[in-house]
Amino acid sequence: MAGSQTPDLAAAAVAGGADLIEIGFPFSDPLADGPAIRRAAERALAEGMGTAACLDCLRRTSERVAVPLVPMTYAALLEAYGWEVFASEIENAGAESLIVADLPADERPELRRVQLVAPTSTNERIALAAERTDGWLYLVTLTGTTGARRELSPALEPLVARARRLTDVPLYAGFGISTPAHAAAAAELADGIVVGSAALAAACEGASALERFVASLRAALS
Repeated sequence: MAGSQTPDLAAAAVAGGADLIEIGFPFSDPLADGPAIRRAAERALAEGMGTAACLDCLRRTSERVAVPLVPMTYAALLEAYGWEVFASEIENAGAESLIVADLPADERPELRRVQLVAPTSTNERIALAAERTDGWLYLVTLTGTTGARRELSPALEPLVARARRLTDVPLYAGFGISTPAHAAAAAELADGIVVGSAALAAACEGASALERFVASLRAALS
């Protein structure tokens, strides 16, 4: 989540083995997010992390790490700030791409972004999202919000199978992946994993704790 500690935390995650960093631009009504990310967004907003501050955070983070940075937010923020202006400014600040959690694949096709699909997505929607996605397709492993889970979602395997039949783009699995065992199991199916809530929980304990957590995920993938 964007904030004063984000550049240091991003550097720690990269030191632990992260290939890409997703940076949350906080929104007051984050429909896709569970308790951990909602609380992080609330803290960021209380810290004064409006859009301009988030862009500055993105810029400072890009100066600290060499991996791709991908802001994640909601459509209302872009609507308020200006779609074209936002897209231009995040690119200038160092973003590699963008995730807009609640923007359907057939809206704003000119906006370069990573598309999301879920177990409830039809084959037609998966194919459209894959056609329009930027680089990789984000597979939401479950029906519901983000957050740590005890078990890897059983919906992931059939979702991967459907997506593989429809596209050749890389598939990254996220939502509910929170342990090294989850990471290893998901990586048997998908091309990459996305870990949010559990990483934020580790980050609350400091940069060293986040680095150790990411390193444990990397070791599981190896």
